[in-house]
Amino acid sequence: MRKADSTAIEVAESSPALNRAIIRALRRLGPFLMLMYVVSFLDRANIGYAKQALEASAGISERMYALGAGLFFISYSFCGFPSNLILHRVGARRWITFLMVSWGTVSMATMFVKGSSTFYALRFLLGVTEGGFFPGMIYYLTCWFPTRVRGQILGVFYLGVPLAMILGGPLSGALLDLPITSGLQGWQWMFLVEGFLAVGLGIFAFFYLGDSPADIRWLPENECRALQDELTREEQHRRSTGPSDLLSMLRDRRVLRFLLIYALIQISTYGAVFYLPTEVSALLHKPVGLAVGLVSAVPWVVALIAVYVLPRVGDRLRRHRQLAAWTLLAAGCASLVFPAAGPIPAMAALSIAVSGFIAVQPLFWTLPTGYLVDRAAAGGIALIGMGNLGGFLAPNMKVWADDYFASPRAGLYLLAAITLINALIVATTRDRVAARRAA
Repeated sequence: MRKADSTAIEVAESSPALNRAIIRALRRLGPFLMLMYVVSFLDRANIGYAKQALEASAGISERMYALGAGLFFISYSFCGFPSNLILHRVGARRWITFLMVSWGTVSMATMFVKGSSTFYALRFLLGVTEGGFFPGMIYYLTCWFPTRVRGQILGVFYLGVPLAMILGGPLSGALLDLPITSGLQGWQWMFLVEGFLAVGLGIFAFFYLGDSPADIRWLPENECRALQDELTREEQHRRSTGPSDLLSMLRDRRVLRFLLIYALIQISTYGAVFYLPTEVSALLHKPVGLAVGLVSAVPWVVALIAVYVLPRVGDRLRRHRQLAAWTLLAAGCASLVFPAAGPIPAMAALSIAVSGFIAVQPLFWTLPTGYLVDRAAAGGIALIGMGNLGGFLAPNMKVWADDYFASPRAGLYLLAAITLINALIVATTRDRVAARRAA
């Protein structure tokens, strides 16, 4: 095993040219893709910080908030599939630029929310414009990085989630605390500033990204050839073990199982994302603002460590599925502890749960990306990405459970139970190698 400096991933033994190409590609693409994901996640999750302000300024009730927060994921989930097929055809550079500029514009327009109708419409439209970004990025990474280091590069990409919440919590809280300026309240400045970040970054992406190793000039020729040869070899191998066209992919039971697992992960994740500021506010007995934003960043700091370490361990042990199951088990148990614990134990349990929800995702994505190829990969990743409907279900399931059981904690216990069930599903999912042996 060769280990590069702190900016590089661990690369298994292979040709020196291939190792250098992987490390060089990570240094070039990793931080920028992570930054794009930071902005993406911030623009979809900042609604959690605006919840109380929207209620006071626009009359958005608890039920309206749950529906509006969830509507994003309906359009987001269904638009990912056609978007990824377009990306496969026109290239990532052009399509990702279009998506980022579009969703940034919609995010900025959220500052004009006046009631439930505009709130619902803009959340739905945000999902339409952002729907292709995440599955596009997962597919894009398969065009650049071999399977044996994919867990690590996915982990680098997923660093964007905790970073978005670490930086976004204080940023959103500080913007919310702004006094009325130019007729705009703090929550309006929040949507304006954070949406503008997406527009600017999207324009820059057009000049920075390359669709594949064959399209760029910053890799030396021998390294570029070594990387392309390795990716071609893996593609040929996947063609012999998994579906390579859209029709066979849609009939594949393992793909549908991946979809179920990912949907349950998203229910757990967004149950935490949408209600974390509110729960921390209750623990501190303070309204959502800068202080709550700073404390809300603590679980995401822990998640930052977990999402960096666990995918590396998974790549080293070649046990991504097993590690994912144990991660979900730990997160589910912590979620059960949180509602009844005191402030300090509750923050510790919340940190473990949030870390598990995020760190399990790069581990999970090594499974379908190691199984699908070509258009089936582009379409299959987007189909599995429809599991983001879990983001629609999470807030509405919580509201339903709280009302049905007449307890403000019932929804949290329901989300914890879903996480534990998902741990069992992942643990009983066959590995690709095991599946071939059984066949």
